[in-house]
Amino acid sequence: MAGVSDWLPLWDVRERHHRLVCLPPAEALQLALDTPVAGDPIVRALFRLRGLRGLDLTIGEFSSRGAFLVLEQTPETYVFGIAARFLGDRRTAVSADEWRAWRPPGVKIAADLQATTTVSGKTRLSTETRVLALDTPHRIAFRAYWLLVGPFSALIRRRWLRAIAETAARSARRRA
Repeated sequence: MAGVSDWLPLWDVRERHHRLVCLPPAEALQLALDTPVAGDPIVRALFRLRGLRGLDLTIGEFSSRGAFLVLEQTPETYVFGIAARFLGDRRTAVSADEWRAWRPPGVKIAADLQATTTVSGKTRLSTETRVLALDTPHRIAFRAYWLLVGPFSALIRRRWLRAIAETAARSARRRA
């Protein structure tokens, strides 16, 4: 499982979170993708403040629409991203091949969800986000943006993982 590191080996910003769940890896990843993107009031409010649409979608649906592209998907890894110019001529990549070939100016963002088996037999469900600014103006603009948005991005991902872990625990109790 390569995941986000194959798509964006260098980065300016990296954020990683994980939770242990009691489901097989493929089930844990599918549960993550089927989880509502704005399933709790805090995440919903943060998405609304940011002006994001699609609050009734799942994480899988949200991360594959609009400017987001699915870059890689296996039973245990899901990578999505965006390559864009936010300054000047606003453009975004429209395919995984174009994302990979994207050159300055702009920003490349890749995020993943991965489910891996631990030595204890549980599944580590992780999410990692990496951002690389490809030129100085985008780097300056992105750093200012990330100072405001970064803590909330981390909060959203932690809340997603908590919701997924709670659903997995309920599923495991029903199976027992």
